[in-house]
Amino acid sequence: MGKPLKLKYHHLGIPTSKPIEGEVYLKDYKCFHYGFEKSEYGIEWMRYEPGCNLPEIVKTIPHVAFEVADINEAIKGKKVIIEPNSPSEGNIVAFIEENGVPIEFIQIAGSPG
Repeated sequence: MGKPLKLKYHHLGIPTSKPIEGEVYLKDYKCFHYGFEKSEYGIEWMRYEPGCNLPEIVKTIPHVAFEVADINEAIKGKKVIIEPNSPSEGNIVAFIEENGVPIEFIQIAGSPG
């Protein structure tokens, strides 16, 4: 095992099928998200449209997300299920699968991780 990653909790994403007032649509991903920035504990609700191409595990099982300084280092040697991409300006995200659970890593521009 290599050097342990420095992880900083960011949010917990929970899939839902119910629309939530104020949710934000991510056109490129065909999904809606709501709440982590409004929640003291970083709870984020995720609702996926039919035709969303994200892995089924991400659409059906809650994920925990961590800020990291280097996304490529964070996913090195891991089972990557969503390659690094940028859902919003300044953020790079990637997902791995760990013991049957999706884990999200977020690299935020200008953040020490």
